[in-house]
Order: sequence, then structure tokens, then C-alpha cells
Amino acid sequence: MQNSAALAYQQVGKQTVSPRVLEANLLSRAAAQLQRVRDDWQNNRRDLFEALRFNRKLWNVFLTSVTSEESKLPRELRENIANLGIFVMKQTVATQDNPEPRKLDVLININRELAAGLRAASTE
Repeated sequence: MQNSAALAYQQVGKQTVSPRVLEANLLSRAAAQLQRVRDDWQNNRRDLFEALRFNRKLWNVFLTSVTSEESKLPRELRENIANLGIFVMKQTVATQDNPEPRKLDVLININRELAAGLRAASTE
């Protein structure tokens, strides 16, 4: 049974978009899920763990990809993405252990900024 982030990656990948746009779309989707929880914390808090799980699985795919020997990205970029991924994982655990709406801000911002960068790079 496939996890939801990998399945979403495959489904979006069936569309005719570049890999960068695909990744940007998935990061935007994860950010939107986290933002919905953040915006209505009292009513959507029950969705927190699912939103964090989706984000964590997505970042796990990124981490696995950039640390693979088959990755064609430059070493420095792979290391930067891996370091960012490790930070995202630590922030996710911290949020799960002690849920507070403000802890979602950094995850939302990272996903949005990275998605924007990927979209900009796909038009070059």
C-alpha cells in the first residue's frame, strides 16, 4: 500500500508538467493543508496530524531523492536540500510533541518559498 504523499506525487506526475512544477504543486498542497489547520486551530486541530504526516512523507521523498547516488543535482544543492529536509523533520516532530499553531508557520513558509522557487526555475 502506497503512502498518500507518494500516491499524490504519482497522480500529479501523470499530468504533463515538469518535475519542478510537480514538486512545487505538492509543496503548495502541503502548505495549504497546514495553513487550513493554522487558520482555524480550534476547529481543524484534529486534522493537524494528517497534514503533518503528508508534509513529512513528501519531504521524505525529497530526502530520499537528493541523498540517492543517482541524483543528478549538484552536490551543494543536494546537501542544502537534505539539511532543509532534516530541519523540516525536526520541526514536524516538535510540532507533534507540543502542538501550537505558530509552529506551523515555518513549515508553511518553507514549503511556499520552495514552491515559488521551483516554479520560477521551471520558466527559465
